[in-house]
Amino acid sequence: MLDFIYWPVSWILWFWHRVFAAVPLPGFGKDSGLVWSLSVVFLVFTLRIVLYKPFVKQVRTTKQMQELQPQIKELQKKYKNDRQKMATEMQKLQKEHGFNPLMGCLPVLAQVPVFLGLFHVLRSFNRTGHGIGQLGLSPEQNAMLSNYAFSPEDVQSFLSARIFGAPISAFITAPQAEFLAFEDWGGIPSRMSIALVAIPLMVIAGLATHFNARASVQRQTPEAAANPQAALMNKLALWVFPLGVLVGGPFLPIAILLYWVSNNIWTYGQQHLVFGRMAKEEEAKKQAKLEQRAQNAPKPGAKPVNIKKKPATAVTADESGESGTTSAEEDARTNGTASANGTKPRPAKAGGARKPSGHKRNPNRGRPNQKRRRS
Repeated sequence: MLDFIYWPVSWILWFWHRVFAAVPLPGFGKDSGLVWSLSVVFLVFTLRIVLYKPFVKQVRTTKQMQELQPQIKELQKKYKNDRQKMATEMQKLQKEHGFNPLMGCLPVLAQVPVFLGLFHVLRSFNRTGHGIGQLGLSPEQNAMLSNYAFSPEDVQSFLSARIFGAPISAFITAPQAEFLAFEDWGGIPSRMSIALVAIPLMVIAGLATHFNARASVQRQTPEAAANPQAALMNKLALWVFPLGVLVGGPFLPIAILLYWVSNNIWTYGQQHLVFGRMAKEEEAKKQAKLEQRAQNAPKPGAKPVNIKKKPATAVTADESGESGTTSAEEDARTNGTASANGTKPRPAKAGGARKPSGHKRNPNRGRPNQKRRRS
């Protein structure tokens, strides 16, 4: 049913086995456990190289989602009673910022079928069991049957491969009957020899999973970490997933544990590389903004230019000069007349300004005094 996954995984594993089997060094050879282990490790590296760009996109998407948390919370609070409107506004916000939540899950989702494919291919080297995906073959039938891209000779080579005395396709809880498949190809292994190899790998894989999760959590913003959903996922990544490796490890072949360890090692190094580059990019952007601000600022000692417009009621210099002269002459005449009549001269207005010529005098002004004099 999933042959479209099983065949590519088996071909990649087959390719790396051929590469390392051709290395002319002691300990290398087609039946070597080291060669088969390196084939599994480089299968992981091949997958992670293919998923490098989606991983970078995932990191940027996660960071962008953390930056948008205040706006997302505001929308959730505003449309808490209207789910449809909330979904519409969320899609609009994501479109405006070029944000795609699916990209945050793509690298993880892409690794799931590869993990399942590798598990199935490795289990298919020993089909003497009677569980799920097993054919219940005899050891002789199993050794003479091909396994996807691997020929019967490759199957026999895999059964012969040992790492510290343990077959890399064996697991701690395997039924004793399945160990018979290794009888003609290196001898029947003991459960203790398998445990001595598998348990350290389980511990390393669990610790690597925990420290990868911790490195990711430490880079979260306080707002994102305060989100209840994010807090729950952080607890799962920090404690439940590593514990799951320890609990499920006895049921996994040694080659799968190698896959898990190498995958976590790659993730740890890739996280530091990607986050380091992103930090440098942000620092370069901040430096560019500071330089731009410094270029736009006035030079030391230069008089800042006032770009504000002058008031529309302002008059020109010629008009102000003429009005000043006219006002001064009229004030002089008025003061002279007042002095001749024995009245107190009227003080001149500040700046020699006078009322606009368009202003009309109130015709009723002074009439009450005139009526009193007449009476």
